Amino acid sequence: MGKRITIDPITRIEGHLRIEVEVAEGKVVNAWSSGQMFRGIEIILKGRDPLDAPHFTQRSCGVCTYTHYLCSVRAIEDAVDVKIPDNARIIRNLLHGAQFLHDHIIHFYHLHALDWVDIVSALKADPAGTAKAADNLSNAPHGGTRYFKNIQERLQTFVDSGQLGPLNNAYWGHPAYKLPPEANLMASAHYLEALRIQARAARMHAIFGGKNPHLQSLVVGGVTCVKDLTPDRIAEFLHIWKETLDFVKNVYIPDLLAVASFYKDWGAIGGTTNFLAWGDLPEGEKEPDSLFMPRGVIMNRNLAGMKMAKQEKVTEHVVRSWYEKDKARHPFDGETKPEHGEYKPDSGRYSWLKAPRYDNEPCEVGPLARVLVAYGKGKQEIKDLVDSTLKKLDIPVAALFSTLGRTAARGLETIAIGNAMEGWINELIENIKNGNTKTYEPWEMPDKAVGCGLNDVARGSLGHWIKIENKKIKNYQYVVPSTWNLGPRCAKGKLGPVEEALIGTPVADPKRPLEVLRTVHSFDPCIACAVHIIDPDSNEVYKIRVT
Repeated sequence: MGKRITIDPITRIEGHLRIEVEVAEGKVVNAWSSGQMFRGIEIILKGRDPLDAPHFTQRSCGVCTYTHYLCSVRAIEDAVDVKIPDNARIIRNLLHGAQFLHDHIIHFYHLHALDWVDIVSALKADPAGTAKAADNLSNAPHGGTRYFKNIQERLQTFVDSGQLGPLNNAYWGHPAYKLPPEANLMASAHYLEALRIQARAARMHAIFGGKNPHLQSLVVGGVTCVKDLTPDRIAEFLHIWKETLDFVKNVYIPDLLAVASFYKDWGAIGGTTNFLAWGDLPEGEKEPDSLFMPRGVIMNRNLAGMKMAKQEKVTEHVVRSWYEKDKARHPFDGETKPEHGEYKPDSGRYSWLKAPRYDNEPCEVGPLARVLVAYGKGKQEIKDLVDSTLKKLDIPVAALFSTLGRTAARGLETIAIGNAMEGWINELIENIKNGNTKTYEPWEMPDKAVGCGLNDVARGSLGHWIKIENKKIKNYQYVVPSTWNLGPRCAKGKLGPVEEALIGTPVADPKRPLEVLRTVHSFDPCIACAVHIIDPDSNEVYKIRVT
């Protein structure tokens, strides 16, 4: 046996997650992912008006708020059999695209970058050297020796104050950091710039959604913002979209390539086997054919053998979760019966998360899954981006199946979706010019119906399933991206995707498991975490606090 590793807590995520790994000979040989928070909204929804569901479910999270709202509305629309107007589809796509731009920028800079960037090392950088490197790498609007010297002085003042806030207790100076001081200073500067741009990007939701978080403009049958479709509102949205996309192209992507060039070995670390994408962003009535990000499932990394994903093949296992023991069930028949017990990762139950399976197999969901599905389908917008990036970094396609590939895929789809938004904006403008301002289709609630809403959100594949009886909710279940990615072992003992991805991860220092954080953060978990380190020989437990 090796050493058991736990980090308590893993920050820079949302929610409560415990990751425990066993390390032998410098590598992870076993892993357990444990969700530490019970949700229970499915129980709250029983017996309520179906129209309550979108408002309750979007409050599952304050980060990916719009996505549950949209998915829940889609589930009800499927149940009542209503087709939304073209303008409603476009506005929903624009709001969803804005979510991708906002979310991916935050993830790269504020949640994941510190796994690759040593902020303290930036204090040793030569500002002139940083300015020269930045000029060669990107078209960032800010730069020059004076600019980077000012950033360095701000960082030094911050460090000297002893009040490091989000930068406290990190593994600065860890041997796994590879960026030179100048690159660390450049990334630190852009970390600060990204704080400003993400706040701007959030305004796009407010323009057509009423506010952010927890938008208010979606309804079953369409959207309610018909009076907001004015030239001024559209122009404001267009301006912020362009400002945000410019940052993605001129700062985010160059930074991503710069970081990746120093960490090519991570193109062989942190991979999984199977990938699922429901797809999203419909560009016409016929789905899934019209989805900009296509639908598909890839088994055993076989891109050529990719198949259409079908929601009927989804089941959730609970034998290793804190629920009443039961057989694997499809979400339409799913049950949420909590039964808390001891934490027994080796032989018993150890998580509040269920274990979703597609055709009895665990599947990774998220940006990498979407990019792989799109690449396998030959979608040109994605294929060109992937091929050019692989060429620039001089790495093979196989490197996509990794922590590095997962991080890169998030940036590449941000460009693809950001570019597509321009077409949707122009389509909306053209409809209005032609007098088409319809945004809602009337409908009636049936006494009895079932519906499924599928979408693909920043963190991965999301599904909501509803059963209606006597015009009330009889059953409601939803399977979220972090359940797919961070769920525990299933009835057959198959590891969840994060558990699988951690196997083989190098750990240079068990007391500072930076490498574990890299892989866990690359999934952008929507839950807050703890990781423990246990030495089975001495029974010593290392409790580590990190940012």
